[in-house]
Amino acid sequence: MHTLPTTDRFRLLRASQQFAYDRAPAIRAVYQLAMMTPQDLQGPADLARLAVTSKDSLLDKQRQSPPFGGFLAADDTSIRRIYVSPGPVYEPHSFDEDTGKGFSHVFRQAGIGPGDRVLNTWSYHLVPAGLLLDAGIAATGATLIPCGPGGAEQQAQLIMELGITCICSSTSFFVTLVETLERMGYDLPSQWKVRSAMLGGELGDWMGKRRALEQKYAIRTFSAYATGDFGLIAYEELGQLGYTVQPDRLVQICDPHTGAPLPPGEPGQIVVTTLDSGWPLVRFGTGDVAQALAHSPDGLVERISLLQGRVGQGVKVREIFIYPRNVEELIIRIPAIERAQIIVEKKQHRETATLRAVLTPGASHYATQSDLIEVFRQLTRLRLDSVEWVIQEDMPIDAPLLVDNKQ
Repeated sequence: MHTLPTTDRFRLLRASQQFAYDRAPAIRAVYQLAMMTPQDLQGPADLARLAVTSKDSLLDKQRQSPPFGGFLAADDTSIRRIYVSPGPVYEPHSFDEDTGKGFSHVFRQAGIGPGDRVLNTWSYHLVPAGLLLDAGIAATGATLIPCGPGGAEQQAQLIMELGITCICSSTSFFVTLVETLERMGYDLPSQWKVRSAMLGGELGDWMGKRRALEQKYAIRTFSAYATGDFGLIAYEELGQLGYTVQPDRLVQICDPHTGAPLPPGEPGQIVVTTLDSGWPLVRFGTGDVAQALAHSPDGLVERISLLQGRVGQGVKVREIFIYPRNVEELIIRIPAIERAQIIVEKKQHRETATLRAVLTPGASHYATQSDLIEVFRQLTRLRLDSVEWVIQEDMPIDAPLLVDNKQ
């Protein structure tokens, strides 16, 4: 990954934020609340003094001061598109964004270029996903087929007749496409030219599902983490865990309540600051939860884990947040358990976490319990207080993974 030196990133941030401070009243208000100016931004600790702006706060400000809530620093004439995300939240994108806000790098790294034919099934309607990927693909010199979502049979036909080499879709829609092709009588992978797929993430054993798809259909899968507000934030690198943060995005993993940066390995909200001076979001809370896997020399997060859920899904136990995703990962890592659930309670002024688990047939709870406690500690830094073994009938398949009974 190419990186900017520490001094360069914060020098560029000071310049872009000063431009915004002088032109965007909502940005100026963020600094005034912290009794700062952009020139005070010398490092991560200074950045952390600024309040986190949530999506809800952005929505409220846009309603109070339409259409952009006082966050736009660019001239109106520089806006190429205005996307509309659920809320609605309005997101301006400028004329100089000809690489899909960083997505060209994702596709080039995956080996996409001239001679490839890429089927893009993401929506082109109002939301930015389809057009951001479109721009990133076009920048590589590949040929693009702009389909959008739906119409599985028609898209399956296009895959075969146009000789598609790469598919961009959600994981579930990719499965729908290959199942449709197989129902149509095609023998995959021998009869198609697809060699890669950019897949959207999902909860559960997503990496396991991807590995199975790669093996069955002779493809390589890749992915990225992006939002409508920023475009590309982070992307997969071959041989690395999680997502590598692209250097134009300054990322911190923060306590969802206080906004304070958290130590490595502790899950928290992904908080992003951009170097874009036109739509200059600073300390913006994405609402997504992940862990910091590595930090760059300037103290900002360089790699994040796969997403673990959304803010609001977590439960705090003895100053540590745990999420439903932690329970899913525990089930994935311990084959001896079939189902699991964490119950959080408060007993005699102490918060406790109890794991309820269903064994797979033939497994021994004596051999499994110590593994459960240790793996959960690795996942969350929290030691379980107790483990309870239950039968399937006592834990329905749709039982919640995480229950907060502290009240």
